[in-house]
Amino acid sequence: MPWLEVVRTGPLTTVQDHGRVGCSAVGVGRSGAADLISHDAANRLVGNTVHAATLEITVGGFVMRTVGEMTVAITGARAPLTVNGRPAAGYSSLHLHSGDLLEIGYATTGLRTYLAVRGGIDVPETLGSRSTDTLAGLGPEPLRVGDQLLVGAEGGEWPSEDLIPPPAPARSPVPLDITLGPRDNWLTPASVHALLHHAWTVTEDTDRVGVRLRGPGPLHRSRTQELPSEGVVAGSIQVPPNGQPVVFLADHPVTGGYPVIGVVTAPGIAALAQMRPGSTVTFRTSRHI
Repeated sequence: MPWLEVVRTGPLTTVQDHGRVGCSAVGVGRSGAADLISHDAANRLVGNTVHAATLEITVGGFVMRTVGEMTVAITGARAPLTVNGRPAAGYSSLHLHSGDLLEIGYATTGLRTYLAVRGGIDVPETLGSRSTDTLAGLGPEPLRVGDQLLVGAEGGEWPSEDLIPPPAPARSPVPLDITLGPRDNWLTPASVHALLHHAWTVTEDTDRVGVRLRGPGPLHRSRTQELPSEGVVAGSIQVPPNGQPVVFLADHPVTGGYPVIGVVTAPGIAALAQMRPGSTVTFRTSRHI
């Protein structure tokens, strides 16, 4: 059975799949790939099933050596790729020989790169998933130099194409669709208006748990009483006491005690997962404000 050896990890590389479904009632979040669109695209290029795990490489700087023949694909954040020092293409199937050295440089655009290998990354499951949850500490540890990862058996039918067009560069600010609520009435009408009519900047305080935003001013509550803790989902825009919104990503807590003014749609979550500090976003909703 082929396997890959980790030569360099970059700032953070984890194993991710579609996450742990149905565990919120016992206090365990879903986790999974922060950018599911890029994760799924990588798996499609190598003909994997939807259950196959990939590597999520934050910022870049990842190097691996192959032991045995394998087919891989790299999607997500755009970064220079080489195989044995020769340039290679992202968003395409790459057929590697035993002993090949694959290097993913530091991303030039975007934040997270996904590496799929035909058959998937074979690590033990925890509660039905191979994902690393950085908040709960579940799943495999972040990768370290020298780790040896087996290739699994999650291959399906080969895709009809071994190359797909990469997404167009994101414009700035990036528009994100949201559904208002469930607690937008805990914020003043002026604050709801400000959320939807101003650009917000991604701060340095961003990780797999969430993205903290900075805007033209704090959002203000219309109610002063304490909100009992209630369930939250990925994409929730929570407003803490400082009034600067936080958008939850894959490793978010399952409950929260601050009002959620809106929830970002799934495509918006994937887009937000690729945004670096300093990027700007706007929010839009079909509800007239």
